[in-house]
Amino acid sequence: MTATIIDGKGRAVALRAEVAAGVAAFRAAAGRAPGLAVVLVGEDPASAVYVRSKGRATREAGMEGWEHRLPAGTDTATLVALVRRLNADPAVDGILVQLPLPPQCDAAAVIEAIDPAKDVDGFTVASAGRLAVGLPGLVPCTPLGCLRLLREVRGTLAGLEAVVIGRSNIVGKPMAQLLTAESCTVTLAHSRTRDLPAHLARADIVVAAVGMAGFVRAEWIRPGATVIDVGINRTDAGLVGDVDPAARGVAGAITPVPGGVGPMTIACLLANTLSAARMREGP
Repeated sequence: MTATIIDGKGRAVALRAEVAAGVAAFRAAAGRAPGLAVVLVGEDPASAVYVRSKGRATREAGMEGWEHRLPAGTDTATLVALVRRLNADPAVDGILVQLPLPPQCDAAAVIEAIDPAKDVDGFTVASAGRLAVGLPGLVPCTPLGCLRLLREVRGTLAGLEAVVIGRSNIVGKPMAQLLTAESCTVTLAHSRTRDLPAHLARADIVVAAVGMAGFVRAEWIRPGATVIDVGINRTDAGLVGDVDPAARGVAGAITPVPGGVGPMTIACLLANTLSAARMREGP
């Protein structure tokens, strides 16, 4: 068996086209474009690349975009003050604070300063709470992108066994909640789970987000399973995922690294920004 490679790039292009059409309709109705403000503290190279990519994607979608670049020594109070100014700016529909922040910044305090109505990353406690209890709201972009890929590959997900490996607030926990809402039977596992292969042997869906190169071995995957590899790990051999590449010989469908989940994350950020703008404008 050779797995079908899930084309995250192609699906992201299609979603971005849908968003661009929605932005044009929003502009015609509201008399303005949705706006996204991105905040970057310091000069972390990877973060700078992500911010440039997000800025380019925002412009291509027809949205307004603003980058706020602050020096590496910026303190929490200064950052929170900027976030509050963006909360009050009627032109800004979405606020994204690029993580990680420098160690002197209290990331939790900064995230909690974001107005939940503008929390396009879905990281505030209010956003997490709405997801947990099944209320509509803004959902973290990476798990939302994973869900879109799974729906396109598998169609209905109801009744499927899913294992999510990784328990972060950014990917693992919200992914488990999204799959639960799809009526999957979900196991939330992690690097310390005992007998992880036994859990994976039952899994129709595997979402690997543990942040360890090749952590999920090919022989653990149930033949024919759909595998979403969220991991992006820098090694001497280049970027690799959390799943052993040999899993392509076992899985039914699998995302590549790079080119799988990453493009969908940015596309879902744009979709969230449009959603936030629509919610702020009302019917």
